[in-house]
Amino acid sequence: MAKEKSVYVCSDCGGTSPKWLGKCPHCNAWNTLIESIAESAAPAKNRFASLAKTAEIATLGDIDAVDMARTPTGHEELDRVLGGGVVEGGVVLIGGDPGIGKSTLLLQALDSLQRSGQNTLYVTGEESGAQVALRSRRLGLDNSQVKVLAEIQLERILATLDATQPDIAVIDSIQTVYSDQLTSAPGSVAQVRECAAHLTRAAKASGVCIVLVGHVTKEGTLAGPRVLEHMVDTVLYFEGDTHSSFRLVRAIKNRFGAVNEIGVFAMTEKGLKGVSNPSAIFLSQHAEPVPGSCVMVTLEGTRPMLVEIQALVDNGGPSPRRLSVGLDKDRLAMLLAVLHRHAGVACMDQDVFVNAVGGVRISEPAADLAVMLAITSSLRGKPLPKGFIAFGEVGLAGEVRPAPRGQERLREAAKLGFSVAVVPKANAPKKPIDGLTIHAVERIEQAMEVVRSLA
Repeated sequence: MAKEKSVYVCSDCGGTSPKWLGKCPHCNAWNTLIESIAESAAPAKNRFASLAKTAEIATLGDIDAVDMARTPTGHEELDRVLGGGVVEGGVVLIGGDPGIGKSTLLLQALDSLQRSGQNTLYVTGEESGAQVALRSRRLGLDNSQVKVLAEIQLERILATLDATQPDIAVIDSIQTVYSDQLTSAPGSVAQVRECAAHLTRAAKASGVCIVLVGHVTKEGTLAGPRVLEHMVDTVLYFEGDTHSSFRLVRAIKNRFGAVNEIGVFAMTEKGLKGVSNPSAIFLSQHAEPVPGSCVMVTLEGTRPMLVEIQALVDNGGPSPRRLSVGLDKDRLAMLLAVLHRHAGVACMDQDVFVNAVGGVRISEPAADLAVMLAITSSLRGKPLPKGFIAFGEVGLAGEVRPAPRGQERLREAAKLGFSVAVVPKANAPKKPIDGLTIHAVERIEQAMEVVRSLA
């Protein structure tokens, strides 16, 4: 295959240069030239061909919308974040820290799919076939019939996909794949963008589901151009501390399911196993209530989970520290100001540390009320009542605002044996929930009064 000529295109003005330069010769912008392929004069083979055949214009009401069929992977937690399973022609991008378990989980999923009758292919660019086979032995996948290809050249991978016609293929990883049409090294912006575009086009044209494994940067974001995330159908992030046995898979984007859905896994000697009751991971192991601990119900996608919020308030120096793990640091500073102004609880000269137990990250504001109650409990040295939960957003005016799907949160708490709840008034159910006493509040002052009366 003859190589096509490379040119360098400015991402700002669109100007071109036959060679790489530090500064664009057209707009004088620095570090904006990106390698691309020069368009051929002969239109025989257009690499920018449409992903689907051209169709006639139709109104939305006339189009027959059929729900996409999903194939379960055999791992319930992975199916949850995928929206029920893999989709024909879908492209999934999964990223995470090195050693977190990406290759392990995908190899287990491919083996389950193969045993259910699916034609599978595992393309490895970072390991040899013998290394992949050795890992499968360690995972207990005896006599696995998953096909393995150790290859990093895009054209050979596409030819293999065309020849074997798998139902699902894993590319591990997209940063190792390169195209002969570009002269830049594997992992560069141009190579990642070009290879991902060709693999996406192949998935849509042939109906094969392709899973791309992506590297992450030091900041934890997916390496490569941001267009990579826009190009695929589903983006999953592997989260968790490598020193802990628990892992979270979070859906950041999903065209076939809910976003922010999470799957919880435990790393064992035989690979990753789904955790059916993740609330048990994030709850305290205290025999009796301790000061500074408050349990809240957070919502991750469609799953309500109970998480323990811990706070420690200690004597600070001239510049008190405010640190939080798993929660927004800026929001912690705001909640401390609201706590002082509207509830009369002053922490100006105190160090305040807040932690979400189990390594979970909580981004929703429904954690506000639990954080404030945990801080007050630690400051006063008085534990909250046994079986106590709280959730709700707190505004700058001191009002307690409702959280979405509050009744589902309350039912989950009652199912796990909690008996007392302080919630926003708008989240109070019309019918009582067995075993759960609910105190509905409208302001943070009322919540503090309820807690004092229960102590």
